[in-house]
Amino acid sequence: QVQLVESGGGLVQAGGSLRLSCAASGSIGSISAMGWHRQAPGDQRELVARITRDGTTNYADSVKGRFTISRDDSKKRVYLQMNSLKYEDTAVYYCNAMIRRLTKALYEDYWGQGTQVTVSP
Repeated sequence: QVQLVESGGGLVQAGGSLRLSCAASGSIGSISAMGWHRQAPGDQRELVARITRDGTTNYADSVKGRFTISRDDSKKRVYLQMNSLKYEDTAVYYCNAMIRRLTKALYEDYWGQGTQVTVSP
C-alpha cells in the first residue's frame, strides 16, 4: 500500500502565509513528479504547482511569485510554501505523486485526501 497524507492547512487572513506538507509512505520503490492541486467549491480541480525529480518546477499563473513548491526525497515529502495569500486561494489542496511501488514496474498516480485552506478577506 502507498499513502499520501497532507498537513498544514488552516484558516489564515489575507496576506498571510501557510506551509503545506505531504508525506508519502508505504512500499515505495521510487517517486517521480510530485505536485499540488486545489479545488474550490463549484470549481474543477486545478494544478497549483508541480516539481519533477530533478527539481524542475512549474506553477499556475495565479500563484507565480507567491507559492513555492519543494521536495525532500530523503523524507519522501513535498511542500508548498504559500505567501501573500488571497481570498481566492481558498480551496481544498491535494498533493499527488507518481510512485513506483517496490513490486511494480510502472509508475502510478497517487493522491492524498486533501487539506482545507481558508483565507479570510
